[in-house]
Amino acid sequence: MTATQQAPVAASPRWRAVLLAAVAACAACGIVYELALLTLSASLDGGGIVATSLIVAGYIAALGAGALLVKPLLSRAAITFITVEVLLGIVGGLSAAALYVAFAFIGGSLWVLALCTALIGGLVGAEVPLLMTLLQNGRVAEPTDTGRTLANLTAADYLGALLGGLGWPFVLLPHLGMIRGAAATGIVNLVAAAVVSVFLLRRLVGVRQLVTALGALIAALGLLVTLLAGARGIETTSRQRLYADPIIAYRHTAYQEIVVTRRGDDLRLYLDGGLQFSTVDEYRYTESLVYPALGSGARSVLVLGGGDGLAARELLRQPGVQQIVQIELDPAVVELARTTMRGTNGGSLDDPRVHVVIDDAMSWLRGSDRGTFDAIIADLPDPDTPVLARLYSTEFYTLAARALAPGGLMVVQAGSPFSTRTAFWRTVSSVQAAGYAVTPYHVYVPTFGDWGFVLARRGSSAPAPTLPSDAPSLRFLNQRVLDAATVFPGDVASRPLEPSTLDNPRIVEDMRHGYD
Repeated sequence: MTATQQAPVAASPRWRAVLLAAVAACAACGIVYELALLTLSASLDGGGIVATSLIVAGYIAALGAGALLVKPLLSRAAITFITVEVLLGIVGGLSAAALYVAFAFIGGSLWVLALCTALIGGLVGAEVPLLMTLLQNGRVAEPTDTGRTLANLTAADYLGALLGGLGWPFVLLPHLGMIRGAAATGIVNLVAAAVVSVFLLRRLVGVRQLVTALGALIAALGLLVTLLAGARGIETTSRQRLYADPIIAYRHTAYQEIVVTRRGDDLRLYLDGGLQFSTVDEYRYTESLVYPALGSGARSVLVLGGGDGLAARELLRQPGVQQIVQIELDPAVVELARTTMRGTNGGSLDDPRVHVVIDDAMSWLRGSDRGTFDAIIADLPDPDTPVLARLYSTEFYTLAARALAPGGLMVVQAGSPFSTRTAFWRTVSSVQAAGYAVTPYHVYVPTFGDWGFVLARRGSSAPAPTLPSDAPSLRFLNQRVLDAATVFPGDVASRPLEPSTLDNPRIVEDMRHGYD
């Protein structure tokens, strides 16, 4: 019996409603797959503007290619639709695991990312022509009928995309993570295909084809359920290969992947794979960041970032500091600072003089009635994404100036003047463009290499880095070290650069290119 002979069944409103519901579910899954690819690109490879643009453009191009390639199969739309959904569920559901494993074991995942983008985009692109064919099956297609069918299909498709777009950041990613979130989406995709098979396509295909299709769906479901159950083991094994030392704490939040490792007395914090500190030498970095900002007699200090509590630890050692306001975006970092990293930071974030605020630093600075501070310390992650580049823009430093008391000092961690030379001097230029007089300086931190900072003050007189007269005994920093820190050799010498701004985040490309 042919599909045309069964047209009345396919054309009935009840079955069209089932098919449109499947359209919405499949569209939701399709957008989740694309968002998962973008999230993985950001998490594993930095997710720069170029990578993001290539994924989006490649996905859209693959949609068109899939729509064209499926044209010869429209005469067998029913069974082709099931085949496409089985393949899409498997490829999409396994995509995150494949990318993660490739990154951990091979050292790169770009080719896997490109392959997944092409396959998923092509399969999603094939869905609409197939569904349109099924909805129109056996009907006399008047122009208005075709228009109504297309309107219904488009509405269901866009509604599903909305649901998927909301489901990924608010449900799947925070509660399941990338690997399990993608696998769960694949399962939803396969269940939607199974519903269409059982309640609709059983009248349009032969019994043998239907049994074969259902068998393939069940096998694919079994594969993804197995992945869902074993995802934590895959993540743990793959993640551990990325770190030389045993992992003692891990969090995957809406903002980043947080890993803490320990080997002997060396405890290390990583954010999205980037080392933030090692207890072997973090005091060199922390002392150089904190004490030059205090001038003579700072009593109130604003810390932007620094959720590990190390800057707060040093500030609490300084006589006279009475108030510390700590702005940290990710509450998971603060939670780990208060538990796993407590021995390193001395429980600084629980001191009554420290007020921790969970907020975006830029959003907080834009708020009204924040008061002013004698010193500001910007201890923020390196600006290797457009989101982080906001925190290294001239506009950001202009906002910070509103929170700085007259004569107050600000220190900005600015990366390595050796390995990311252009980014370092770009930060210097961006601070200057916000109306500060600046003095860049750098020290050697063995786990980081040559590391730089910017000391800034509003006005035209550049501040000289000095230690407070009543500074406690320090392990690394003294005035002679600070005096030498302002000298830059020829291979990392100052260079005039345009500032990084919200409109043109030049510093992202600087970080991508590294030393030049």
